[in-house]
Amino acid sequence: MKLFRRQSSAAALTVALGLVLSAATPHGAATATRTAQGVGWTAAWAASPQLPSTGFTPNWSQEGFSHQTVRQVVRVTEGGDLARIRLSNTYGTSPLTITGATVARTEKGAAVRKETVRGLTFAGRRTAVVPAHGELRSDAARLRLRRLGSVTVTLYLAGTTGPATYHAQGFTDTYRAAGDHRADGPGAAFTDRTRSWYYLSGVDVGGGGKAVRDRGVVLFGDSITDGYGSTPGADRRYPDDLAELTRRPVLNAGIGGNLLLNDSAWYGERATARFGRDALGRPGVSTVAVLQGVNDIGFSETGDQPTYKPAPVVSAGEVIAGYRQLIHQAHARGLRIIGSTLLPLKGSDHWGAHAAKASDAINHWIRTSGEFDGYADFDRALADPADADRIGSGYDSGDHLHPNDAGYRVMAATLAELM
Repeated sequence: MKLFRRQSSAAALTVALGLVLSAATPHGAATATRTAQGVGWTAAWAASPQLPSTGFTPNWSQEGFSHQTVRQVVRVTEGGDLARIRLSNTYGTSPLTITGATVARTEKGAAVRKETVRGLTFAGRRTAVVPAHGELRSDAARLRLRRLGSVTVTLYLAGTTGPATYHAQGFTDTYRAAGDHRADGPGAAFTDRTRSWYYLSGVDVGGGGKAVRDRGVVLFGDSITDGYGSTPGADRRYPDDLAELTRRPVLNAGIGGNLLLNDSAWYGERATARFGRDALGRPGVSTVAVLQGVNDIGFSETGDQPTYKPAPVVSAGEVIAGYRQLIHQAHARGLRIIGSTLLPLKGSDHWGAHAAKASDAINHWIRTSGEFDGYADFDRALADPADADRIGSGYDSGDHLHPNDAGYRVMAATLAELM
């Protein structure tokens, strides 16, 4: 297939001036600071914010936090000498006070390597206020992180937050403790856990002024991109696999249940609305790959599932019109955008006469229109040889809709050919 390369305009996003470098102990000790000029930042991990909701598994989003410490472990897909975090209060209706925050290299579980704990500052202050419906980045902390290494971000919330902006399906453990444990090395105080992320929406790495080439990839989509069906705690989502295969920074901008064209109380803002925030505004990104639309055509086939409502019947033409909006947004930012065919879904709760016809029409358009800058044919890569409408049994997580670890690895290998 023919691919077209466009120059990225993300250079303006990757130059940070006047940042504070913090190498201090977390709180109560002197802070050594200097101004960081010309730091080249690369987004190394991301999660897409969601409205507080019941979600797929038990979580703390609706109750929020009060005089508690939250410890979150993520795997970065790029290394560097500096780190900063991005916090989201997108769905908060009042300002969010972060009493204190630290970043450290992960030991195991909720434990961190004590000697690596760094106190984070925000515009030079240890306490931060994230405005209602807003976001905030920390200053730079001097912490060497290796590519595909785990980093732990700890937030101490002394006040009462109210419902928390979060990401429902983390597929890795997040920990909670009563009181202030932001500086703890051991994880013994963190006795509660869920598999969601709270307020944390990004980790960036920097090299202290070294040149950075925009080469990051954002994978944008729904639960298949999010990693549903992969082994929890094993980093076996298809974005994880792509990072390993390509050695490029890869960001996961999936939301389970997300729709291309309609907002959902459970599954996030529609993709056409969140695309700029979750995909296009990350530093160091040159390429976005989109896998979206199966929920739009499949929710109307599912019967009485309440979280799928309202579920209008969406045509292939309407989905294609949504793709064109994403293509326009990406090209306006100078980014390359890759389309992905919808996976086989026969036998799943999304399957029916309408979904079957619409998925065929959508996939035909992706393959033949030339409007994306290239496409990954996941449909053919994962199809059962005996029935092309079904996902192959060796790739099926069990619900005939989401791949297992092996299926995600095939998806990553398919997309890697276009990198």
